[in-house]
Amino acid sequence: MILYKNTRAIFFAASLLVLSCTNKPKKVAQATPEITTETKQPNILLVLCDDLGYSDVGFNGSKDIKTPELDRLASAGTMFTSAYVAHPFCGPSRAALLTGRYPHTIGSQFNLPANGESLGKGISSNEQFISKTLQESGYYTGAIGKWHLGATQEYHPNQRGFTDFYGFLGGGHNYFPEQYQAQYERQKKAKKKIIRDYILPLEHNGKEVKETEYLTDAFSREASRFVKEASTKDKPFFLYLAYNAPHVPLEAKQEDLEKFSDIKDKDRRTYAAMVYAVDRGVKQIVHTLKETNQLENTLIIFLSDNGGNTDHGATNYPLHGRKGDTWEGGYRVPMFMYWPKNITQGQKNNFPITSLDLYPTLVHLGKAKLPDNKILNGKNAWESIVANKNPHKKETLFAMRHREGYTDVSARKDDWKALKVSRQPWKLFKITEDISEENDLSSTHPEILKQLVDTAKQWSNSHTEPLWFDPTYLERMWKDSTMATFNNTFSLPK
Repeated sequence: MILYKNTRAIFFAASLLVLSCTNKPKKVAQATPEITTETKQPNILLVLCDDLGYSDVGFNGSKDIKTPELDRLASAGTMFTSAYVAHPFCGPSRAALLTGRYPHTIGSQFNLPANGESLGKGISSNEQFISKTLQESGYYTGAIGKWHLGATQEYHPNQRGFTDFYGFLGGGHNYFPEQYQAQYERQKKAKKKIIRDYILPLEHNGKEVKETEYLTDAFSREASRFVKEASTKDKPFFLYLAYNAPHVPLEAKQEDLEKFSDIKDKDRRTYAAMVYAVDRGVKQIVHTLKETNQLENTLIIFLSDNGGNTDHGATNYPLHGRKGDTWEGGYRVPMFMYWPKNITQGQKNNFPITSLDLYPTLVHLGKAKLPDNKILNGKNAWESIVANKNPHKKETLFAMRHREGYTDVSARKDDWKALKVSRQPWKLFKITEDISEENDLSSTHPEILKQLVDTAKQWSNSHTEPLWFDPTYLERMWKDSTMATFNNTFSLPK
């Protein structure tokens, strides 16, 4: 296989060839009923949690974590039981969400490394973010919370279509300012060359700020500020609110912990309190939307960046697996959409939808115009969402995670999912009937398995070499082994 040993021109050519055979990238949103000229561009509030488990919100079945505001919005909107992200961990998933591309096709298969090792690296500026596309179409745009897509000027949120940014640029952060600020000052005084990302000061539009509130509350406060400012402008808004909760470190306010005194496991209790803090924050923002008479024309989208980290308090029941996996628990996430009078109340959509669909769908709803050269791997799913139909009938959705010397892959098409994990043989599940992936049907339906594996292999030919690695030692493994040629990942027994 020559894909990773030739120039990027060859990568690009291979990508176009393969994508013509499999799921074709969409250069324009697919046809749906037109929004009339009288219809306003909606405000868009995109709320992203970090490592939130599939069953760790009430609307997805949680029994021990209280999320009353999220549950209220979900029941007044449409819930998605088969919502997928494009990668099972943080950075690549966010890259996919904002670019509309599988991260493997733009060199962002791995998280950006921490502690200064990612300086000068980030998602290519050739990939226009949804924020820029909406900004160019008249939207007032803001990003609040976690970024993790490039920390230098070229890749800064303010350079990627966000007029207003408040948050941190790395992959995680401590939650209590009095603690992380003291650690930062000590390391700064000691003249440490590289200071851990998790304790760096927050910033507002490139300027350091001295935060005083618990981080989740601070981000909710800033989101409310943004909503108030947006109400004074003669334009719609797009707000990307990327909470880092409930990502580690597990840190919660005492008053939130007290609400979960019946949970005996310490990690689970702290995790629950962190999720509840997000719920409190969303309630505050919805209140601000009501106060400023903007709620009726605001589309609220809620989801997680990947599956829950079961080593740190999360649950993904009834899904198998966890954050980082290509089992369902790694990349199938809780999700709902709420938009008064524009989306069906109390509806459950059981068809597969992907975070890659958000870019083209929001372009459609926002009456935006795509750049001529913009490639998208998702599709405008609005018509299917409203009609409660499958937006990806006869199409295949993928997930892939490179590990140390091997690659995990999944490919889902309609009722069926093929899965490759941990150097084990390929498995096949009828995922619509076996959400927990317990009954391997590969021996009884070998033709279905082969078709899915072949399609996944074709998809892999569209990938480019990673632009960075995390952990960084994987770069050596990538170059010194067959990792770059997928280690016979797509081989089946004869």
